[in-house]
Amino acid sequence: MSLIVILLSVFGAVYFAIIAVFSKNQAKETKLRISRALGQREISVEEDTRTLTDRVLRPVLHRFSHRLSVIAPNRQKEQIAIKLSAAGISDTWEEVEWNSFQYVLSIFVGLSTLGIASFINSSLIVRLEISLMGLIIGYFIPNYWLKIKAQQRQSEIEKTLPDILDLLTVSVEAGLGFDAALLKVVEKKKGVLAEEFLGLLQEIKMGRPRRETLRDLARRNKHAKDLGNVIASLVQADQLGISIGGVLRNQAAQIRQKQRQRIEEKAQKAPIKMMIPLVFFIFPTIFIIVIGPAIIQIINVLK
Repeated sequence: MSLIVILLSVFGAVYFAIIAVFSKNQAKETKLRISRALGQREISVEEDTRTLTDRVLRPVLHRFSHRLSVIAPNRQKEQIAIKLSAAGISDTWEEVEWNSFQYVLSIFVGLSTLGIASFINSSLIVRLEISLMGLIIGYFIPNYWLKIKAQQRQSEIEKTLPDILDLLTVSVEAGLGFDAALLKVVEKKKGVLAEEFLGLLQEIKMGRPRRETLRDLARRNKHAKDLGNVIASLVQADQLGISIGGVLRNQAAQIRQKQRQRIEEKAQKAPIKMMIPLVFFIFPTIFIIVIGPAIIQIINVLK
């Protein structure tokens, strides 16, 4: 029991520390990018973006990552790059830096669990096993956080996509160009998809073709299938010269229909999922309340 308490405590502390640090950094980075894109006053780096992670952790990881990049395989770098892009932190973290962070955190958690296990009256083998479990947990915590962050990000994209498409449609049909309509979305909307459009506008301003930036956007968010379908339709409309406003309107209607179908599917699965708690928890309680007094009376009579 003490071993489980130790591992859960370490896991929880490290996990929530990661969430606090990276959420704070990502929020400030997003604020700075939006201010620059909209032409507003730039935020002082020393005042707003110089966090503890930027001052202490990042320089150490940067030095360590350059040494690690020599031995790190390219396949591992590509997999980490995909995960960082899906989580939306590829602008602030490089692949090798994140891999270095995993190793550093693994060592830190392993040493922490070893120090805590030293206060337990157990053999050296048990302490080493606890430390080994701490090493493994520390290494996989960042991947677990990235997975949850990516799922939340893709879910938010699919949820806000129809409303943003409606705003894009109205802006385009009002006479704005597609780039100006995207800028209007960035100004009026908040969230993951607005940040993605902000990065897309910055890449277009740097001279990249619009089709390539749209394809990169779909590649970064490949788990958001609705967004991928919209981007494919926009690229095809751009190639064939079709009206973008009509394409956006049709895509918004189709996505809303798909979301309605998903909700109906979940509603149909709900009764089946409710059978498990009903059978194992609610029905036995009802049987005890209804049949229990009768059984007690029968026992008293038979005595």
